[in-house]
Amino acid sequence: MDTERFNDLLERAVADLGACPSAGLIAVGERTGLFAALRQGPATTAELARRSGTAERYVREWAGALTAGGYLTHDGGTYTLSPEQHVLLDPDGPVNLPAAAELCLAILRDTDRLERAFRTGEGIGWGEHDETLHAGVAAFYRPGYAQHLISGWLPALDGVTDRLRAGGSVADIGCGHGAATVLIAEAFPAATVTGFDAHPGSVAAATAAAAKAGVRAEFEVATAAGFPAPPDGGYDLVTIFDALHDLGDPLGAARRVRETLSDDGTWLIVEPLAGDRVEDNLHPLGRLFYGASTYLCVPHAISEGGAALGAQAGAARLTGLLAEAGFTDVRVVATTQTNLVLSAR
Repeated sequence: MDTERFNDLLERAVADLGACPSAGLIAVGERTGLFAALRQGPATTAELARRSGTAERYVREWAGALTAGGYLTHDGGTYTLSPEQHVLLDPDGPVNLPAAAELCLAILRDTDRLERAFRTGEGIGWGEHDETLHAGVAAFYRPGYAQHLISGWLPALDGVTDRLRAGGSVADIGCGHGAATVLIAEAFPAATVTGFDAHPGSVAAATAAAAKAGVRAEFEVATAAGFPAPPDGGYDLVTIFDALHDLGDPLGAARRVRETLSDDGTWLIVEPLAGDRVEDNLHPLGRLFYGASTYLCVPHAISEGGAALGAQAGAARLTGLLAEAGFTDVRVVATTQTNLVLSAR
């Protein structure tokens, strides 16, 4: 055994084990208002407890743990949020770490069920997970869509924004809680926007989100391989956000999209950022996506009888699938720190 390599591995293990309670403590900090109390300014643990209505002895340990993790700043008995920490922990910020922490907790609740799936080969459908997971996924992905969809991804598609401004039609398949669907409806009020999802609970949540935002968007329960075409012609734009790899029949879904698009319509595919080989994904983001895929994406695809693409499919595999479905113009139109964005026509 190489002692130096073992010690490096042990250091990684300690970091991973420390991350487990940190996810819970970040969630507790948001739920109890401790982060909101810190945003009011520097404070001792007694002041934080008073501001948030929590018990100081718990706050003291909580603050130590999150400071050790780099999420709080400590100086002479007082705790603060640096500008960077403030942005990272802001539920309305570009990352929404509290939502990601809630998502981690929801995923881990399914460990026993995942063990059974490993032993039996059975799937775990999206609707079988706790609703907190569905809400956590929506909250985690929404900031990225808000940052990039209207200002970057849609303008990268040839002629699409002009058609939507003029009243084009949009289908968002696998819409979940409707985060992206609502953004499109807000930006293009003349467009006809419909979200489709196979999970009735998500469709209900998306309908409520659209009503709260005051936008004109409809939502229906339908599978990605069986969603309806518009009554006249085809869709000007079909979208799918971080969901193609979850499907049991991604090829069938791709063929259905091609059938429902207008002759000059466009399919926008947003997928997790991934290289084409395992070796290309051996980094922190790849570890996160492989882990989430093991808990969520692959089990759902298997529950639908599919072979499962997995969350790290990569551009080459996705492009090949789209070509097999009959798309002749497939391009990578954008990448972000977490997403790969393709256009198919």
